[in-house]
Amino acid sequence: MTAAGRDRRLRWVTGSAVGLALLFAGVATVASARGGGADHTAAPAPRTPAMDSADAGFARDMAIHHQQAVEMSFIVRDRTQNEEVRRLAYDIANTQANQRGMMLGWLDLWELPKTAAGQEPMAWMTAGHEGHTSEDMDGMDGMDGMDGMDGMDGMAGMGSGYQAHDGSLMPGMATKTELRRLNGLSGRKAEILYLQLMTDHHKGGVDMARGCARLCTVKVEKLLARGMVEAQQSELDMMARMLAARGAKPRT
Repeated sequence: MTAAGRDRRLRWVTGSAVGLALLFAGVATVASARGGGADHTAAPAPRTPAMDSADAGFARDMAIHHQQAVEMSFIVRDRTQNEEVRRLAYDIANTQANQRGMMLGWLDLWELPKTAAGQEPMAWMTAGHEGHTSEDMDGMDGMDGMDGMDGMDGMAGMGSGYQAHDGSLMPGMATKTELRRLNGLSGRKAEILYLQLMTDHHKGGVDMARGCARLCTVKVEKLLARGMVEAQQSELDMMARMLAARGAKPRT
């Protein structure tokens, strides 16, 4: 295994360990909120997220977004023998399946449904972003060039401005037609399409994660969202290099 491969595996193992720690922290937080401690005379427990909160909306929508990334990664695994692409697909599938499980677990702990009938995907990004405290914004200044509240107007329009089509429910998601095409290719052509589709997917995911990092109120979820921004931006850079090595480039 190359040094780069070992570094990617190490990042995945470290990310998984962090993810499990975040999950356990979330369990402890919610258990405390439900009065699981021995002292029932303590101060009132903190509230859990509401059905229409950014916390719940991000968990639901990102779980769906992640599921498609896992699906695409399994497809390309069987369509190419290139070890570099297969390692990347393995890392993405494992990381995003782990994170998806965490987010669905939080919804269970919050006693909220995993689907929200009548709510458009990403509607949580269009409301309630005013009035956040400096603590909410802590650590977000300067993230990828976004200072203070810069970029909020663009993110606030993402939910209502996107029209679902052909199975693509949110920005960055591949359509059913694109998934069928990926499943019908092999070798270099499959590698290029996978890298292009996953680039689009990551760009949509990064925007959603930035939204949660700014709007969510559950600290452990905000921390996860910030980690997603950093990790997926790193993979975007890697995929751009991999596409260039194949004489191709991202679609957008």
